[in-house]
Amino acid sequence: MMSMHTALGRFQDGFAQALLAPDPATVPGLPAEIAALARQPGFAVYRNTVMKGCIDALQANYPAVARLVGEEWFRAAAAIFARGQLPAQATLMYYGEAFAEFLARFEPAADLPYLSGVARLDRFWTESHAASDESVLDPAALAGLTPETLAATVLHPHPAARWLWVADQPIYTIWRRNREEHANERDIDWRGEGALLARPRGAVLWVQLDAAGCAFLDVCAAGRPLAEAAVAALEAQEDADLAQLTKTLLEAGAFARMSHIRIDTPKVTQP
Repeated sequence: MMSMHTALGRFQDGFAQALLAPDPATVPGLPAEIAALARQPGFAVYRNTVMKGCIDALQANYPAVARLVGEEWFRAAAAIFARGQLPAQATLMYYGEAFAEFLARFEPAADLPYLSGVARLDRFWTESHAASDESVLDPAALAGLTPETLAATVLHPHPAARWLWVADQPIYTIWRRNREEHANERDIDWRGEGALLARPRGAVLWVQLDAAGCAFLDVCAAGRPLAEAAVAALEAQEDADLAQLTKTLLEAGAFARMSHIRIDTPKVTQP
């Protein structure tokens, strides 16, 4: 049984190599049966169909990137990516998980340092869209809590919530303009920006976040209470309006539920 699996694995590896190589005849050590298969005219048609399907899927999954760089550039880059990484799942909506990292290392994109960040936000849209369904925390759930209880409250991010902060690039503005296809807006103010993507009512929405908002969400995602999230937000941005920030996150559907933890206060020894 082991030898059968080994033979099948070698066949599959050789088939994938022949499928992805620009010229299968140049692949060293290709099994004879794969080499014979690759010489058939139909194999070239199959190779082209597979490659086109991968490129089409990437273009559909990364529309802001594609609009930003143009179709010709995008499809050329997507072909290079696809040759190194075929889809791991049958559902092509999920294809391209590592595309942002690929663009960050892609030499022709060196003059576009924001491109990988735009790709990350495109990927966040896919992940948010496909995330599991769960109720969104009602903002009214926090009303009436005492300051002590509120400080010990943990807000758990919704499965569809995704956020990103980029300190030196207006990543949200660049992404939003290309995702929404806004062409004639004012010049971009080149400064750090963040973004939150969520799905509070069945459709993905996005809002701009500052450094405080992203730091706040990072602490919440770690399962820490609001007292610590508030400290992190103020450390990231000392003029942060915590009340407005919490309101924005709740209204955007960033949280699914809340819980409470015990915060021990130091005992004071009486003299």
